[in-house]
Amino acid sequence: MKLTTVTNVSVDGVMQGLVLADEDRRGGFTRGGWALPLVDEETMARLGEVYGRADAFLFGRVTYEIFAASWGAMADPEDNPVGAPLHARPKYVVSKTLTDPGWARTTVLSGDPAAAVRELKERTPGEIQVHGSGQLVRRLAAEGLIDEMILLIYPVIVRQGTRLFPADGPDGALDLLESRVTPGGVTFQVYRPAGRPRYATEVPDRPSCPRLPHRVRTASCRARGGRRSRCGRRHGSWS
Repeated sequence: MKLTTVTNVSVDGVMQGLVLADEDRRGGFTRGGWALPLVDEETMARLGEVYGRADAFLFGRVTYEIFAASWGAMADPEDNPVGAPLHARPKYVVSKTLTDPGWARTTVLSGDPAAAVRELKERTPGEIQVHGSGQLVRRLAAEGLIDEMILLIYPVIVRQGTRLFPADGPDGALDLLESRVTPGGVTFQVYRPAGRPRYATEVPDRPSCPRLPHRVRTASCRARGGRRSRCGRRHGSWS
């Protein structure tokens, strides 16, 4: 099975409370609903395509409860390109406390998340999608269980709330498979995990002084408050 994560994030990486003002107020978050005003027809059409190709869905506890209270409560989900697959296809939720999920076709995975997902991938054909569920996504990424990562990046800086990838944790390289921008400025980025990043290991030599007449260099550097360069003369922007 192919495991795909689908995450809506702001430019600064926030993924919390994107649709409704009171959707997720954990940690004193007060800027909920930042994504909804930016969703245009093409964004919804593209999301419909993504949801429509899923064979199953996997959630963390918090995201599952948000989805169950909204998509799960729709009167006519079969008429909605997102609601229809969510209702019709198997859903799995990772939780050690949830016992009665309520939403039809839901299975609770109460054991070790990595082991449960690894077994799920081995015995289930097709594609399983993880929507939202930041803590779960970070765990799956650390375990190398993600096959494809879709980021919907919204043109807004939230500066508050939970980010998809915090300041600490394992690093990772990504191969860009597809990039598309909607008229409203939402960017769809499709990535494939590509192991560890490569980092520069050598520090290049500092550039030598430009081949300009010394009087020109000196006059220019005096105007810029220059410092001494490798050649011993004062050359501001070349030091």
